Amino acid sequence: MKFRKYLPQFVYGSIDGTVTTFAIVSGVAGAALSPVIVLILGVANVLADGFSMASSNYLSERSKDDHNANDALKTSMATFFAFVIVGFVPIFPYIFNFSFSNTTLFQTSCIFTFLTFLFIGLVRGKVTGQSKWHAAGETIVIGGAAAAISYYVGFFLKGLIQ
Repeated sequence: MKFRKYLPQFVYGSIDGTVTTFAIVSGVAGAALSPVIVLILGVANVLADGFSMASSNYLSERSKDDHNANDALKTSMATFFAFVIVGFVPIFPYIFNFSFSNTTLFQTSCIFTFLTFLFIGLVRGKVTGQSKWHAAGETIVIGGAAAAISYYVGFFLKGLIQ
């Protein structure tokens, strides 16, 4: 299966896209800023950081094997598309103004992001050959830690904008 060759790039791009985008969502929520800021910063992050990761991946692959630009392009595209597609998950509730009953947009984003980390971790476990549940747990903890850091930075710095 050809897709299997690109699973590591999918995992890498997906994790980074989700972590960085959810960090933005968390920081904005911690600072109690307008949800429109999530959209502006979230979309900018997904597209610009996705391009940056893909470019870095391409240059890294070219550095390993300068004669194989075609494979380098394919791996960088796998990273980019995973980053962008999966990285949009934390901002879906803000894009579509959707939340579950009795939840805020941020809480709904937390649920979507948790499920995304779970899925990515399970795929990561399959790719690496380790326990899928262990890999899922690691992914959830690392993503959650990044989100907590961002949330509390926003919370403690919100006084700077008032």
